[in-house]
Amino acid sequence: MQAYLEFEKQIADLEGKVRELRAMGEADGAMNIEDDVARLQAKSEQALQDLYRKLDPWQKTQVARHPDRPHFKDYIAALIEDFQPLAGDRGFADDHAIQSGLGWFRGRSVALIGHEKGNDTQTRLHHNFGMARPEGYRKAVRVMKLAERFGIPVISLVDTAGAYPGIGAEERGQAEAIARSTEACLNLTVPLISIIIGEGGSGGAIAIAAANRVFMLEHSIYSVISPEGAASILWRDATRAKEAATSMKITAQDLERLGIIDAIIPEPVGGAHRGAEQIFDATAQVLEKVLDELADKSGDELRKSRREKFLAIGRNL
Repeated sequence: MQAYLEFEKQIADLEGKVRELRAMGEADGAMNIEDDVARLQAKSEQALQDLYRKLDPWQKTQVARHPDRPHFKDYIAALIEDFQPLAGDRGFADDHAIQSGLGWFRGRSVALIGHEKGNDTQTRLHHNFGMARPEGYRKAVRVMKLAERFGIPVISLVDTAGAYPGIGAEERGQAEAIARSTEACLNLTVPLISIIIGEGGSGGAIAIAAANRVFMLEHSIYSVISPEGAASILWRDATRAKEAATSMKITAQDLERLGIIDAIIPEPVGGAHRGAEQIFDATAQVLEKVLDELADKSGDELRKSRREKFLAIGRNL
């Protein structure tokens, strides 16, 4: 069953009626319901287009968090051949919120790092809802250094509400691990491409997204803190998250205008969860194009351009 967001009630009602009509038609083969189904289907599709054409930042936040939205493992299965996972930070443990490994993308060897949230209760708990502990970022650094040693480009897929703020994570140096991972991104001498596929929350996101090229899916979000966290700090009221989201400029459209990201990857009408194959194809085209553009650049050029990219943010506002 399709999971509907709170603002999609009209769509849920229309699509529910379509399903009911089809069930009636299957139960009674003599009924001619095709015209009614087509009419309702067209009305539903038009309503969906109208709705998603004017989403506000809080609605986009809900879409970015949709439980059926494709995650890291879905992109790996769709885009990468012969993926070989790499586990552990070689210091403490393996963090399951950050996944990494090596594989082939359209005939090119690549290293991959990304957040995995899980898609049901068991896997969400296993992956800690995509909130990485210090060993996750130290694993990311290990994989980036490995990729650099063998001249392999790095692709990171970001989808986290933020780094895990638990006591154990703080005891093991969460802030230092994030800083080291960000530093590793900035100093890489191989191409680094990052895509915000869902949520890009705070240091937990930038730690693997300080890249040569940063892209966002159309309905993803990217911010220094979650809307709920911002509302709790500013007004001591997490229920004002919608107001915070509107003020924070967290949408792909806002961030492209501000020069924080390089471009937006369009999503199917209704969000990536309604057309996973379409979003996989669009993502693959962007990755192939950018990998070709960066392939001939030297390590010094890649590092310098990455540095200049981030130093330039905010200068022309």
